[in-house]
Amino acid sequence: MSAPNPLRRLIDKANGYPQWLSKRILTWAFCHKVKLAGTAGLEILETDGRTVTMRQRNLKKAQNHIGSVHAAAMALLAESATGFIFGVNLPGDKLPLIKSMQIRYLTRAQGDMQAVARISEEQIQAMQNQERGDTVIAVTVTDSTGAQTIECEMRWAWVTKKPR
Repeated sequence: MSAPNPLRRLIDKANGYPQWLSKRILTWAFCHKVKLAGTAGLEILETDGRTVTMRQRNLKKAQNHIGSVHAAAMALLAESATGFIFGVNLPGDKLPLIKSMQIRYLTRAQGDMQAVARISEEQIQAMQNQERGDTVIAVTVTDSTGAQTIECEMRWAWVTKKPR
């Protein structure tokens, strides 16, 4: 039997509140753990535990020299969205690790960026039943016009946590 996941419990509880409050709670909790996400200004817009939608506003602190969202901020957005949905579905006795990320920049971004990451039932079952493994988490990153600006492959691995 898998160990309970505290992040999953937080999501289940937060989703019981109105959406405006739920997204603030989830964003605060995520940015408290992932400091760079807080520095860049990432926001969790919504999640049902199988998908997550995150946003990177086109803030001055996340811009490049031409005034659009910086390439590194786009990578952070994709990595954060996939890591969040991966971590939510991982048993509490497992440790999530990014194994690799491949990013292809397709077009110049305009305005705010949004990432939608999803995980399948088969991936969740593998994470629940296998002591260690890895999987690619699907993510789509678009700008304010709806254009896909980057193509990503985020491979996440899990291992059993060592006792402290």
